[in-house]
Amino acid sequence: MPRRVELTEIDLPDFGLPTVEPVIPADTYRQRLAALRERARDAGYDVILVYADREHFANLTFLTGYDPRFEEALLVVDVAAGHRPTLLVGNEGWGYTAISPIKEDLEIALFQSFSLLGQDRSRSRPLAELLRAAGVTQGAHVGVAGWKHFSAQETETPALWLDLPAYLADTLRALSGHVTNANALLMDASTGLRAINDVDQLARFEFAATYASQAVRDVLFGLRPGLTEFEAVQLMRVNGLPLSCHLMLSAGPRAFMGLPSPSLRRIERGDPFTVAYGVWGALTCRAGFVVADAAELPAAIRDYVPRLVAPYFAAVSAWYEHVGLDVTGGELYQIIHDHLGDPFFGVSLNPGHLIHLDEWVHSPIYAGSTERLQSGMALQVDVIPATGTPYFTTNIEDGIALADETLRAEFARRYPEAWARIQARRDFMERALGIRLKLEVLPFSNLPACLPPYLLSPRRVLRLAD
Repeated sequence: MPRRVELTEIDLPDFGLPTVEPVIPADTYRQRLAALRERARDAGYDVILVYADREHFANLTFLTGYDPRFEEALLVVDVAAGHRPTLLVGNEGWGYTAISPIKEDLEIALFQSFSLLGQDRSRSRPLAELLRAAGVTQGAHVGVAGWKHFSAQETETPALWLDLPAYLADTLRALSGHVTNANALLMDASTGLRAINDVDQLARFEFAATYASQAVRDVLFGLRPGLTEFEAVQLMRVNGLPLSCHLMLSAGPRAFMGLPSPSLRRIERGDPFTVAYGVWGALTCRAGFVVADAAELPAAIRDYVPRLVAPYFAAVSAWYEHVGLDVTGGELYQIIHDHLGDPFFGVSLNPGHLIHLDEWVHSPIYAGSTERLQSGMALQVDVIPATGTPYFTTNIEDGIALADETLRAEFARRYPEAWARIQARRDFMERALGIRLKLEVLPFSNLPACLPPYLLSPRRVLRLAD
């Protein structure tokens, strides 16, 4: 029988901030490149190219530790490993390649057309010449990874759809004659190299999630009418971690769009309000009304909590309690839609997805999915009601990871400070909120399943009653 959801005053513990910063070892990047070569060889490729720009950086950064800051970049990997992988960068990327822990393992080549407009183009060789030198030869089977692959539902020729600029695609096709989309090698929701994370990567994600969630938490506990949206953002005390998406914070009419950046608009009592902050490996989001209790809402929506927030919290709590190793994505999808299937709730996106350096890698969670969740997956709890009504929305969006007994033991041994935070969050979710997690579920947020619907009363949150 479903447990009752209640709104009650709860003291949220101080889970702390990191004093240790996890780092991905150089050997891990070498292992990732070796794994890519092996999978590419099994798939029949002779050469793999990984394209990146400032936004679509995650595959390249995962493999090399290098991310384009202003320009584009291209990694060319000879699958036969006849020579070092070649990294093509522009003028400003040239000096920044030192950021890669495996720079010495890479052949760095200057391709100035990757540079910004107006900059020097006189010192780099032609693209075709650079690609040939890196291993792209006539007849070679070339796989290209950018940030997306496609399905037969979208086109009759999904392998031929390439997510990179036409000038690169045209040159590659002229050189080899056999160019296909190979992004699934990295981003498939079950088998992609980035679907499963080692302990260092998970610890890095927990590090990021702690800061991202604490920033949103500080907004919720410092919010007050009269602040501008810019001033509300300053409550976050952001520390400069690289962003995975634009910071989102808005109140009033713009909040209904969900995604706007902050402005000089002053936050007013009674406003709908939403905030989301995402950095590499983490994102936290919350939404509600800038009121102290239901009496401050318009009369027509004073049932905001029983009508929208309580059913939502029950659904997400059921998701939390069911998620675990060997669970299928279809089961999680069905749980959410059993609770929130009424069109009023407007839940249309996947109720959860993989997260990595980019905010959304892929999702094994969809209707009828038989894909099974695995140890090492980092997942975003991401169920977004879009009512399209004055009820606005509500949101618990945080990161978790799944870890089997071996991975949990390694995490606890290697990163005891982070492990203590994780265990404290698990204890809070069960003891204070009534959400019973499986042993393999590791919450990464300093707002673990905390949902205050009335944002001027941030200690009044939803919980499952006994």
